[in-house]
Amino acid sequence: MDPNTSPPATADADWIDNREQLDAWLADIDGLLAVDTEFMRRNTYYAQLALIQFGHGERRALVDPLALSIDDALANMDRARAPLWVMHSPSEDLDVMAPLLPGGPAHLFDTQLAAAFCGLGLGMSYRALVEHVTGVHLDKGETRSDWLQRPLTASQRLYATLDVVYLRAIHDHLRRELEDRDRLAWFEHDCEQLKQRASDRGIDPQPQRALRGGAFWSPDKQALLRRVLLWRETTARTLDKPRPWLLQDAQIMALVDERPNNDASLTALTQGQRALRAPQRAELLELLQRGVDDAEIEATAAIPAPLDSEGKRILAAMKQDVHTLAESLDLPPGLLAPRKVLEELIATRDWPQTLHGWRTDLLHDRLMARLPDR
Repeated sequence: MDPNTSPPATADADWIDNREQLDAWLADIDGLLAVDTEFMRRNTYYAQLALIQFGHGERRALVDPLALSIDDALANMDRARAPLWVMHSPSEDLDVMAPLLPGGPAHLFDTQLAAAFCGLGLGMSYRALVEHVTGVHLDKGETRSDWLQRPLTASQRLYATLDVVYLRAIHDHLRRELEDRDRLAWFEHDCEQLKQRASDRGIDPQPQRALRGGAFWSPDKQALLRRVLLWRETTARTLDKPRPWLLQDAQIMALVDERPNNDASLTALTQGQRALRAPQRAELLELLQRGVDDAEIEATAAIPAPLDSEGKRILAAMKQDVHTLAESLDLPPGLLAPRKVLEELIATRDWPQTLHGWRTDLLHDRLMARLPDR
């Protein structure tokens, strides 16, 4: 196909807004199913699913989750026929669909991840991948569209449909490339990891580790920071409000550092927080005033300190090891071992979960050898 070929001006897709239609459309699904979603995050913790797009053979469908109760339709179809779900960068899509498909699809093919294994770089967009494989240049016109409005415009329907039109061609191209490169097993392992991460909707038990500003705080202060962060996460989920509407990270750091002892001082440090109403302020004030016991300190993982000069030297050596190996494998270094994971390894000396599987065989001995003896 010639480069920069225009996409079709129209793309037929069935509009599905009742359960009977959905069940009938899914009844003959087997083999490969192209899938995408549109969702919105508006003043909520949880993303709201606004549209599901399917492509199977020459058929396409736009499913309206605002008009019908999908319930177990997708789970039943996936369990009965286990098609290969082809999606592009699906982590957020799987997350928003998790209530409808616990654990994710039985089989997943992430085209963005496949592109990385095929030497096309990390984070390749769907538009770029469509153009690379088919020569078609897609428009970005509806990227920031309001997908919760009804009815959708013709432009929105076309944009949404085109998101699944080219997935089969991309899959076929990249799968051949993965097989030629002998990377299919590695890719499938990473797709399984992606599914596991998306299906794990639990609360991070150690959220304080992400706030490096508290690395030099005392153990009891770090435990208090963990307590407040866990409260924010639980409360945001309960209220279905964005975390920053309750407390921003900087405010949490200030609250733990200053420990206000009355509502007036607490209010002064949290002005403008839309979801922090009187009941939440009372809970928060009690959390901040309550003492930290030994059990809570013991349960709190220490916040990793910034790397010192020796740690930076080790990080540089590890990055070079990864870069050299990645170059020999024609893989992006960030796919092999991201910098953040290397920093975690240096700080904890524990082999990161992210590097389990095929990466262990390639990297374990050479990276662990970079760590000094205890």
